[in-house]
Amino acid sequence: MSDGHGKGRSVAPPKKYPDDLKARAVWLYRESDPKPTIRKLAEQLNVHHEALRNWIRQDQADRGERADQPTTEMVEENRRLRKEVAELRRANEILKAASAYFASELCTTWR
Repeated sequence: MSDGHGKGRSVAPPKKYPDDLKARAVWLYRESDPKPTIRKLAEQLNVHHEALRNWIRQDQADRGERADQPTTEMVEENRRLRKEVAELRRANEILKAASAYFASELCTTWR
């Protein structure tokens, strides 16, 4: 897909696992006593163990239980800010081109 500026936009792939499955899996892990191994629980839920491990880590970050990765809120804010910066850079390039054009027009009328 093209954005009209010669650069393609990436489209997010469809979600492999529904959000309710992720939430239920994390809840099951958190509430289990004793804690099951992630591989065993993933097997029972028919999900990939690394996917479950990532969901658990993200939940722990969101709860403030781990500082080695950003919270979901921070990731979303960073994504929003990156998009805003890209839009501002495009607008800045347009303004630079317009000012150069008008400056050249002024120079030709003053001769």
